[in-house]
Amino acid sequence: MKNLLTIIALTGLTTATAQAKDIMSALEDCGQFKTLVTAVKAAGLSKTLSSKGNYTVFAPNDHAFARLPKGTVENLLKPENKQQLKSILTFHVLGEARTSCSLRSGELETVNGAHLAVKKWGHYVLLNNNHTRVREADVKFDNGVVHVIDRVMLPPKPKTEFTSTSGKSKPADIVDTAVAAGNFKTLAAALKAAGLIDTLKGKGPFTVFAPTDKAFSELPKGTVEGLLKPENKDKLVKILTYHVVAGKVESKDIEPGKVETVANEKVKLKLKDGQVFINKSNVIKADINTANGVIHVIDKVLLPKDRTQKTSTK
Repeated sequence: MKNLLTIIALTGLTTATAQAKDIMSALEDCGQFKTLVTAVKAAGLSKTLSSKGNYTVFAPNDHAFARLPKGTVENLLKPENKQQLKSILTFHVLGEARTSCSLRSGELETVNGAHLAVKKWGHYVLLNNNHTRVREADVKFDNGVVHVIDRVMLPPKPKTEFTSTSGKSKPADIVDTAVAAGNFKTLAAALKAAGLIDTLKGKGPFTVFAPTDKAFSELPKGTVEGLLKPENKDKLVKILTYHVVAGKVESKDIEPGKVETVANEKVKLKLKDGQVFINKSNVIKADINTANGVIHVIDKVLLPKDRTQKTSTK
């Protein structure tokens, strides 16, 4: 079904190429980018994409927009959210025309000002930390080139999110880096309750798969509060050390298979379409280097096997 939708979108856009010279007109003529066209107009960007220039547009089709949570598009189209909508759309645009052959793994600065992560993996082009795939590339117009993508991309948080607040030139350790980020408050509180702060501020090196506050919030109600109780310290230590691997393992060094954690339990690493998975969690941001190791941000809390979790329920 996905392949069929891609073919339909591509056929329409390619046909539009013969009828329209600029990107905006082609998107309007195609019929498979109605939501994108509506959003571009609401953000006041239609003149930009129809004017003379040299752009690259990573264009999500209607199917891509339909994958967003219910109500998201309607909310973004409200006048009071115009700036947010503009920020998202300009994250899909480069200020120069780049064909798929000219794209290389690394980062590209978008018109938004934020950097877009690009990864070439075989004949695939993966974007935005591998969450998005270019389904069809290199549809050319007088003012640039369009690549059809399968997801709407959201701009990353500012890079200053992962900087030390100490003001010193020396890189921050794993704990200080996580605290400075601001979205690992639950993890920091858990490390403190488990007595692991000094360990992760030690020499290392360590590899930490760090769940965000949102990841912790998705656990069953009362789970975090229960784990933070002194009587459940051993259980908390087991869970937290299940997120830590001895040594520094960057994403380029990750290979599929099972890896021993500091908890003496193994986690399963998997690579799919250039995306790294650990157990059932996604690595949503990789390779945050620190003075004593590396952090990979994940979207779910990892839980050891049931037989391990039952060690401290009294």
